[in-house]
Amino acid sequence: MPLGEGPAVVEGARVLAIANQKGGVAKTTTSITLASALAERGKRVLVLDLDAQACASFSLGIDPEDVPRDATPFLGDSARIIGTAEGVDLLPATSDLARADHALAARSGRERLVRDFVALHRGKYDWVILDCSPSLGIMTINALVAADDVLIPVHCETLSHRGVGQVMEAVAEVQRWANPDLRVVGILPTLYDGRSLHARAIRDDLAERYEVPVLAPIPRSVRVAEAPATGRTILATAPGSPAARAYRDLASVLLA
Repeated sequence: MPLGEGPAVVEGARVLAIANQKGGVAKTTTSITLASALAERGKRVLVLDLDAQACASFSLGIDPEDVPRDATPFLGDSARIIGTAEGVDLLPATSDLARADHALAARSGRERLVRDFVALHRGKYDWVILDCSPSLGIMTINALVAADDVLIPVHCETLSHRGVGQVMEAVAEVQRWANPDLRVVGILPTLYDGRSLHARAIRDDLAERYEVPVLAPIPRSVRVAEAPATGRTILATAPGSPAARAYRDLASVLLA
């Protein structure tokens, strides 16, 4: 089968990859909180944890140590979807994802494994959220091949800013050879402190530098950092907080 080809697209879920080459920009927080906000609106949501650190799994109340080591999407039929207290379904990550680049190096169609998995399930859901690792390795490329849209969280500081450019380059490359309809739905400032001149300058530069929308920022909040210890999102632990309201507003924008 030629590179980039695969099963026909199945009508159903909108597939959204949350990606940035830089770590510490609230990718996982955005993935699970946005998923929860969509579920609040009555949407059927599946989250795929594609990061070997398994932060999305842990933050949704699933201990990665309890997940069978073969429950990863690149191992095919053994992948197991489970329910969570947030009302979203989850494909949890395991430490085996850390060896994905090596394990899949010689495998035919390795860039299409997540797309093929999603194609089997997207008819059951309204949204599939792909929580990517902080790298542009094989699982992140898989996510870009599988996705309809990409959302790029960015902490408004210099190093995170550089990560945006790298993701944009990866998106352009995937558009050329595998997924021409892939689009960047927006850049999302996270951990945002509007009192900081530097943060405001970075946000303004993002709007000028990249020809994609810069969405309303998610404010910095200690409540967001506390939520994973409970296995819930901030929508459950601090539903009236500014960050919770911002994520609900983000869900409204994407639904519109």
